[in-house]
Amino acid sequence: MKPNKTKFIDRSLEEAFNIIDNNDPTKKALIRAIKDIKENCYCGRNVRKKLIPRRLIDKYKINNLWIYNLPSAWRLLYSLTNSGEVKLVAVVLDWMNHKDYEKLFKF
Repeated sequence: MKPNKTKFIDRSLEEAFNIIDNNDPTKKALIRAIKDIKENCYCGRNVRKKLIPRRLIDKYKINNLWIYNLPSAWRLLYSLTNSGEVKLVAVVLDWMNHKDYEKLFKF
């Protein structure tokens, strides 16, 4: 299913994305991930509700979490939401290296 829109959770995350050099491999991977999510919002791995870190639920007021694997063990976190007239929106919450990802999920 294609979402009607893919966006960043807030301006600071979008600005962080925009300042990454376009030739940076991380930026290229993020662009590819966003493109993939626009094509199929379920392309990531869904996190069971009871495993979503409380910190993310409290911070972003989400009830679902999806993880898209990036190269070099980085992860992109996103959530799906409805916006008004049953429009599906994929919201990019964050991207992080594997060490920070493990801390967030306490592996």
